Amino acid sequence: MKGNAEFSNDGLQGAAVDSVPMVRADHVSKRFSRSVDGRQALCDVSLQIKRGESVAIIGGSGSGKSTLVRILLGLETADSGVVEFRGKPVRDKRSPGWRALRRESGLVLQNPFTSLDPRWSVARSVAEPLRVIGIRGHTAVAAAVESALRQVGLEAGRFMTRYPIDLSGGQAQRAAIARAIVAGPALLVADEPMSAIDVAARLQILEAFTALRSARPDMALIMVSHDLGVVRRIAERIIVLHEGCIVESGSTAAILEHPQHAYTQRLIEAASL
Repeated sequence: MKGNAEFSNDGLQGAAVDSVPMVRADHVSKRFSRSVDGRQALCDVSLQIKRGESVAIIGGSGSGKSTLVRILLGLETADSGVVEFRGKPVRDKRSPGWRALRRESGLVLQNPFTSLDPRWSVARSVAEPLRVIGIRGHTAVAAAVESALRQVGLEAGRFMTRYPIDLSGGQAQRAAIARAIVAGPALLVADEPMSAIDVAARLQILEAFTALRSARPDMALIMVSHDLGVVRRIAERIIVLHEGCIVESGSTAAILEHPQHAYTQRLIEAASL
């Protein structure tokens, strides 16, 4: 697999590995319209995420959460500021950070039925990232797919030959998570992974993420979520976005139990209603 072995080949080992943030954004801003009245999606955002850290990004609709994630993944370009992955700049498709992100990150979206190809079996969908990075041996691919499915609580013998239409929402999302982790990513990003899942299936998804955190302690996780119950279970640290600005950040316990900013207080109060 790609990932930690490739990183160590760069000569960054031991304490040096931990000294370089997995993801860094420095004074990042984004405006969707260049006009004076255009909406400012992100305002001078700076953050760092370390190897193995689990960070939740929370905020209301339109706060800039998804825009920030897309910029961190190199899927969208900031108007100003710097984004780095493992110390390498993420600018365009030719930049070293962008290429590293393509090899070493996984993405889980809101709706698994729009991210899984309805014409492909679960096995083919989960295996696709391996083919993208050049792993094509049948035995190696099958073993990796089975392992990824097992880590998210899906029995390979039952699910590899199924198609999305045969899956419940929770099963489909777990298959999507398996696809995101099959190549052993250094960074996993989940953008509202439970918003399109019914309440009964959310516990299964939560258990899958919890198991992944235990099985892959070196993998960094960024989760965008409005579900503070999920955030409490998954995240070590919270970043609060409001109107494109970081208004508060800190440990999960500190933010949820003793919020300092009025906006954070309102978010927590609304979640408890």
